Amino acid sequence: MTEAVQRGEYYYAIVDNKPGVLYRLLDHFQVRGVGFYAFTCFPIPGNKSQLDFFPIDVPQFLGAAREAGLAMIGPRSAFVVQGEDTTGAVVSYHERLAHAGINVHAANGVSDGRGGFGYVLWVNPEDFEKAAREVGLA
Repeated sequence: MTEAVQRGEYYYAIVDNKPGVLYRLLDHFQVRGVGFYAFTCFPIPGNKSQLDFFPIDVPQFLGAAREAGLAMIGPRSAFVVQGEDTTGAVVSYHERLAHAGINVHAANGVSDGRGGFGYVLWVNPEDFEKAAREVGLA
């Protein structure tokens, strides 16, 4: 299996950082059959959380988000990398971006436990097209 990098379109929302908030939203999306390439959640100031959703079917996702009363911001762009989980699998992406003077301001990765990995890499919007060229996307 070789690595594949693609442009990932994502939407984000800011929610209260309270027990059950994330569960209710994820359950809402699950019941409506909404799938994601990636999802991440992290705390931000003011006892809030930012939720980043990379939906498989954007219209389906946006409809379900509206039903849930979730104010989505986006679309925004990031890179989604998938491939064989080897030591240093994502180093070359960071190397190319660093040599091009592009800052990676956020990243999130996981091994699937069966030999594969997924990785999301965020750069500043003004650097996205240059970064796309550096990681092998036209």
